[in-house]
Parts: sequence; structure tokens; C-alpha cells
Amino acid sequence: MRFASAVELRTDRLHLTPLQVEDAAEMVNVLADSELYGFTGDSPPSLAVLEHRYRAQVIGPPRGDEVWHNWILRLAGPETAIGFVQATVVRESAELAWVVGTAWQGQGYAVEGAKAMRDWLAAVGTTEFTAHIHPDHLASGRVATGIGLRHTDEVDANGEVIWVGAV
Repeated sequence: MRFASAVELRTDRLHLTPLQVEDAAEMVNVLADSELYGFTGDSPPSLAVLEHRYRAQVIGPPRGDEVWHNWILRLAGPETAIGFVQATVVRESAELAWVVGTAWQGQGYAVEGAKAMRDWLAAVGTTEFTAHIHPDHLASGRVATGIGLRHTDEVDANGEVIWVGAV
């Protein structure tokens, strides 16, 4: 598989922009609600922490056979950051993740953004997709189903259920 660089993607309602360190200033507010971390045990990041995280994500992984793709989800107009989608790609397989700020949840944005990401990854050669989802996180399960993943009986070391799908 060739490792393509993430490109801007558009859907009917969203503009997915490749992550930049400067996005932290807007995203710190999107990620500020502690309710977002109910299934992960994390807490809202400070601006400094988010800038550090984004800097590392932009640089990319230490493994030469791994590629990170990260996009900020923005409402198409006016452009407002509402969350992110990301993929860790190794050969033809991608592990997917998504987060939409609480103010924008329940409106289909996570499915729309994750589907745009999955479709682009498939177009550049990715054939297998996975997501790790807390067993009680029903909303993320609906997103996974909405992008064509199916629930398995496998559980990872963190107690999350592995969802799978293929092109």
C-alpha cells in the first residue's frame, strides 16, 4: 500500500481538514466538556497539552510502517470545529477513532465524518478497518455500525470491544 498524505475532505455538512498544531486553540473548547471522557477516564486537555499532542500527531509515528491520519471536523458553514476523526494505518489496515463535541452530538456528524475518512482510506488502498469501543458506549457503537463495522466477541486489553469491517 502506498502511504498517502491526508487531504481535505468534504461532505454535505462537513469539511474535514488535516490536523495542524494551530487547531489546538479552537479544539481545546470543543474538548473541554468532561462528559466526553466518561468511557475513557481521561479529562479535558489544557491548551498546552493539546498543542503538544497535536505536534506529535503532525510529526507522525516512530514506526516506519505506520501512518497517522488526523482530521478536524468542521461544520461546512460557517466553519466551526466540532470534533475530529483519526486513523492509524499499518499496511492495508486502519484503526479508526472519532470524537464529536457534546454540543454537536446526536446529529449524525460522527457517522458523516467517519464515513468520509473510511471512504478516502479505502480509495487509497486500505481494505480492513477496526475500532475499539467501550462496551457501554452505545453512541460510538451506532457510529461504527453506520460506517459498516460489525461488533465482534473480541475484547482488547482495555476492555474495549473490537469492531471490524472490510472494503
